[in-house]
Amino acid sequence: MRTLHKGRQSEKSLFFKYYKWVLWFSFTLYFLTSFFITNKPLPLSKARVSGSKSSLASRVLFESVNKTRHKSKPKNPAAFKDLKIFIYELPSEYNEDWLSNKRCSNHLFASEVAIHRALMNTYDLRTFDPYEADFFFVPVYVSCNFSTVNGFPAIGHARSLISSAIQLISSNYPFWNRTQGSDHIFVASHDYGACFHAMEDRAIDDGIPDFMKNSIILQTFGVNYKHPCQDVEHVVIPPYIPPESVRNTLEKYPLTGNRDIMVFFRGKMEVHPKNVSGKFYGKKVRTEIWRRYNGDQRFYLQRQRFAGYQSEIVRSVFCLCPLGWAPWSPRLVESVALGCVPVIIADGIQLPFPSAVKWSEISLTVAERDVGKLGRILEHVAKTNLSTIQKNLWDPAVSKALLFNDHMQEGDATWQVLESLYKKLDRSYKRLRVSSQ
Repeated sequence: MRTLHKGRQSEKSLFFKYYKWVLWFSFTLYFLTSFFITNKPLPLSKARVSGSKSSLASRVLFESVNKTRHKSKPKNPAAFKDLKIFIYELPSEYNEDWLSNKRCSNHLFASEVAIHRALMNTYDLRTFDPYEADFFFVPVYVSCNFSTVNGFPAIGHARSLISSAIQLISSNYPFWNRTQGSDHIFVASHDYGACFHAMEDRAIDDGIPDFMKNSIILQTFGVNYKHPCQDVEHVVIPPYIPPESVRNTLEKYPLTGNRDIMVFFRGKMEVHPKNVSGKFYGKKVRTEIWRRYNGDQRFYLQRQRFAGYQSEIVRSVFCLCPLGWAPWSPRLVESVALGCVPVIIADGIQLPFPSAVKWSEISLTVAERDVGKLGRILEHVAKTNLSTIQKNLWDPAVSKALLFNDHMQEGDATWQVLESLYKKLDRSYKRLRVSSQ
């Protein structure tokens, strides 16, 4: 009997040991699972096509997005209420592979990279559940295919690359097909937006691809008259200027420091303009500026490139912003950010974020035909209301609205994009469905 009793005690003891081990294992598994769910990384590309390989570029973007993971997450700005954006995780050949060239994330068309990064970092606005999304962001970088001939972005592949991305998401998700892409967002930070050509006549002939005509385009191109390259739901955004370059310049040269250059321009000014398919670069405006004011002591005009030219902008009172092939120019943003009054010479241009940047109060607009009067116009402003314009221009909120940051800040360029998108919530399938119920 004692032997039997001892045997039962041994079995009972073994049962309790086994039970405690199972209980310990269950709790450990639960806490580990909870940790990884709440701290999951933000991979750019779960799915891969044709065997894409991970690269240094992918790690750079991944680290940029996740380096503040353990800091407190910014809350969903009250201004956007419950706005939600789903970001497609496309294979790396659509975006991150291009980052192997560092220039991809720093040149004037790099807002396509900057907006992607900022949205990835805007935790409370980004949703991983596409069914609760108002908008769908399609991150395709098409501006990083730099020509080996002249170094300029070659965008001849843009249409096929974006078409391929749409084919991929429409085949694997139901969201594109249910609205034909009307709640989907693309960035087209090129001369003529989603027309994808640097020459206006060619851009107009090609037009916006049919597969993008229902979508929302964030584009640098904008004019205040009817134009085929903005015949789409769009938001005009500023060209990209690295905010760190602005900060570095202002550390050396204070915004309110001595400005010993009255009128400044550095850039392409053809002495003998070339006829390119019946068109002249900048409609000969820059040539006229050079012919009339080269040698004028009030004007500091330079035709050669200079890496440190921001140090010249911050020393200038007026900065000329004439059109090139397209009406917009990165000088608009650099001039504002560095406190130089922009002199906009581009008839009909539509400027970004007019609700945040009161352009008429911080800049001057001179008609292309009045370039010959520039000297007199700027002299008059300098003697009358220059101090008022500079006071408005030097408000930190103004330059902030035109600069993209990796981590969105209240009032910055990404913030302005989201405010514009919030006004387009009538395109949200989720909202329309809820309102109809």
